[in-house]
Amino acid sequence: MKSTLSRRRVLGGMAATAATTVVGWSAASQSWATEADVARGVKPTPVPALDGTLTTAAADLERFKHDFGRLKNSAPWAVLRPGSDQDIVKIVNYARANKLKIAVNGQGGTGNDQESHSVYGQAAVPTGGISIDARAMSKILSINDTNAEVQAGVTWGQLTDAAIAKGKTPPALPDYLHLSIGGTISIGGIGGTVQKYGLLCDNVHSLDVVTGTGELVKGLSASNRPDLFNAVLSGGGQVAVILRAKVKLVAAPQRSVVFSLFYDDLATYLGDAEKVMADNRFEVQAGEMLRDAGNTRWRYKMEVAANYSGTTVPDRAKLLAGLRDVRAEAVIEDVSYRDYMFRLDGYETYLKESGHWFQPKPWLSLFLPASKTRQFMQAVEKELNADSLGGGFLLFYPYLTSKVKRPLAVQPNESVGYLFDLLRFPNPGDTTIPKMLEQNRRLYDLAVALGAKRYLVGAIPGMTPAQWKTHFGSRWDAFNNAKHKYDPANILTPGQGFFG
Repeated sequence: MKSTLSRRRVLGGMAATAATTVVGWSAASQSWATEADVARGVKPTPVPALDGTLTTAAADLERFKHDFGRLKNSAPWAVLRPGSDQDIVKIVNYARANKLKIAVNGQGGTGNDQESHSVYGQAAVPTGGISIDARAMSKILSINDTNAEVQAGVTWGQLTDAAIAKGKTPPALPDYLHLSIGGTISIGGIGGTVQKYGLLCDNVHSLDVVTGTGELVKGLSASNRPDLFNAVLSGGGQVAVILRAKVKLVAAPQRSVVFSLFYDDLATYLGDAEKVMADNRFEVQAGEMLRDAGNTRWRYKMEVAANYSGTTVPDRAKLLAGLRDVRAEAVIEDVSYRDYMFRLDGYETYLKESGHWFQPKPWLSLFLPASKTRQFMQAVEKELNADSLGGGFLLFYPYLTSKVKRPLAVQPNESVGYLFDLLRFPNPGDTTIPKMLEQNRRLYDLAVALGAKRYLVGAIPGMTPAQWKTHFGSRWDAFNNAKHKYDPANILTPGQGFFG
């Protein structure tokens, strides 16, 4: 048997100068077979001809072994860099026929530090299989007055810069922009404009996808096959591979006035945070629980921004009227809109230089019901100590749950929710990571008992399919039906663990 595939299309694990062509998958040996294996009598299922490349090179597999969280390591058995839609179709069909798992790997980040930005193996193929490198799908296809069409691997940073050059911006953006658009909308995507525009997935007009059955579907939307559309957005990659997305754009402001307001107690912070949200005072509203200057106690910060263009500067006194922050500590800055959107870039540099960026990251992300938020945060204040965050931070701010439209982005059963985003960057050498994971589980169980829901990122050990069913609640049956319809072989994104 002879392979008809080019060496530059399907490469094995040797150096490129002496590459070994992979012929196909051997079910008998549970490994990729080369031409040498075939000469010894191995009979693999041939790999289909591809426009891109499928590599089993050790360096490529090692690169896809870990994710941003560095808590779970699992190297794929091959990496696909697709050259066309049909490559995705062919590899999905190949994986299904050979009982292989498959998942898209967003490869977000900057410079040479590109990796999946899941934190607990969600984008891995832990039982063996194929990772799809989203960086091979990273073209901005079009930008007009109302939307942009992008391939799934385009980052929000790339789109923001391209849109600003045309006087536009995505209305909803994550705080860290170097994340793939396909990856974020598959889990929801959140940032400081959620109280106005909902999640990132709420600002998607249409999608092109390949389902787990190998079906290529173009123009998927809320009116065209809504069951599939709603299962893709915030569905954790369970029913389809996202190829392209058409996302909303609005006019971009030129500048932002950013207010950092500090609070010594939880109750005052909660009151002011909900007040400015109800008054619709700001375009961006975020907040943090943080240590005081002496690192002796917890306090709170509200970060809000008013955008503008031209010479019509926002009335600062009006925007701050009636608020009860420690006004002497308030910091007010007038910066370009772009600089504010990319505000975490400098912090990323610091975390890399200090070594925090490369540590295991036991994150915990929750949506809390407003009526129980004070009770939960009082427990959090007791649970966490001066070392709990390391170089990280704890985002904590309100939003209107009515702004979240996609069914699988399940929310607390109240009109106001709070994002609780414990983004730990442990200090280098910290040996308490297992205890942090145990703490995540403890806090999650407490939050769920109070009516909270989890965001799909985060590291919560011990989640079972039954607990995921409880999480999705009344949305579970529709989600389960979509899974059986569009990925009946259960090959897609096994790292989420929703369906076992």
